[in-house]
Amino acid sequence: MDFAALLKTVNDFVWGPVMLAFLVGTGIFLTVRLKFLPWRNLRYAIEMIFRKGKHQGDISPFQSLMTALSATVGTGNIVGVATAIVLGGPGALVWMFISACFGLSTKYGESVLAVKYREVNSVGEMAGGPMYAMKNGIKNKVAGHGLAFLFALFAVCASFGIGNMTQANSIAAALFTSYAIPTEIVGGLIVIASLIIFLRGIKGIGKVSSIIVPFMAGFYFLAAIIVIIVNISAVPAGVAEMFRMAFSFDSVAGGIGGSIVASALTAMRWGVARGVFSNEAGLGSAPIAAAAAQTDHPSRQGYVNMTGTFFDTMIICMLTGLVICSSGVLGTIDPATAKPVTGAQLTILAFSSVFGEYGKLIVCIALSLFAFSTILGWEYYGEKALEYLVSNRKVIMGYRIVFSLITYIGATQTLDMVWNFSDTMNGLMIIPNLICLLWLNKDIAKECFEYQTAVVIPEKHGEKVDYEAVNAGH
Repeated sequence: MDFAALLKTVNDFVWGPVMLAFLVGTGIFLTVRLKFLPWRNLRYAIEMIFRKGKHQGDISPFQSLMTALSATVGTGNIVGVATAIVLGGPGALVWMFISACFGLSTKYGESVLAVKYREVNSVGEMAGGPMYAMKNGIKNKVAGHGLAFLFALFAVCASFGIGNMTQANSIAAALFTSYAIPTEIVGGLIVIASLIIFLRGIKGIGKVSSIIVPFMAGFYFLAAIIVIIVNISAVPAGVAEMFRMAFSFDSVAGGIGGSIVASALTAMRWGVARGVFSNEAGLGSAPIAAAAAQTDHPSRQGYVNMTGTFFDTMIICMLTGLVICSSGVLGTIDPATAKPVTGAQLTILAFSSVFGEYGKLIVCIALSLFAFSTILGWEYYGEKALEYLVSNRKVIMGYRIVFSLITYIGATQTLDMVWNFSDTMNGLMIIPNLICLLWLNKDIAKECFEYQTAVVIPEKHGEKVDYEAVNAGH
């Protein structure tokens, strides 16, 4: 078996039914274990995003969330959703939403542990994430340190692929295909922009992310809503077809599905897989940004960061899905390949149904911003993972420079092998992270219930909370 075939075999397992069941199963377990509080407190969590406070940390809770969202909201929201609908049918959107519901609890749990077990590094910055939760939280030191090493190693490897080269490649390919802009020029611009931001560290990333992410999300939201409103007459039938195809165990096709044929099991597989790929709940990446937040309690930042799953999958991914399903382009056959149009091209067709030639421009702008923001977020993830493995500051600064330069390779080269390798590393991060979540579920529950009693309930009743006393008790 050659390396490419071996890589495909490993990748099929990592993103296969067993691992996806483990992932969703952990989310279900945590949701029940926490008495559905992540669901019940979703509105409270959204309100917490904008609350300020002077607490220990490097960046504000809002900037922490934006950094996490910058890495999360990426090509998966445009390309991934379109691919899921083509391969799994419109029913994949329903399963994407269901997996995100349980992903709220997973994201909450991993972010709580990240803040609870974070440390201060040699230059006074916060260092946290699953590797520190494994090292400091798991009492069996051999298991804890071993899981932490594996997670950090997989995260560093994934940062160069999924978080770097494949994103730069998506930007360059979209601009070259649509407007014939040379990939070398695009690659050079990405390198320069990345270097300027990365050399300022997490504060630079957090500041830029807090500007780019709201803008790009608002821009895409507005454009998508216009398409949906124009095609509103097709939405009710489209939603009905989604649920029909999501739960029908016979292969079905028709309606908004066009020539798409998929069973419920296929819809479930692709909906869950692409949902996880998009929102990263259970991956262990977003908690690294959560650990940098200025917060007085692990549970508060846990709630703030779990809204990332809500915004990413329940809002942006669902909007992309509705745009495609309401526009009548699903199932369009590409004359060149005689296969259904998929990926970014399908999303472009959907927006073009309302905006004409400007549909291509809208998707190119959104895709470029989404992908570049992912590069920003994943540099921080990779840097903190490397910092856990190698504490030398010169190595960390070297990583920032190398990470920036490698975006040029991503923008100018074909990346089939790189995509498969990084996709596998990305998925392998899940295994030690979920083991950690299950191992430390009592810690998560304790933080959740204490915070619920001391802060959430009083605040919901309009009572004044002594945060210093809560923090001291914690």
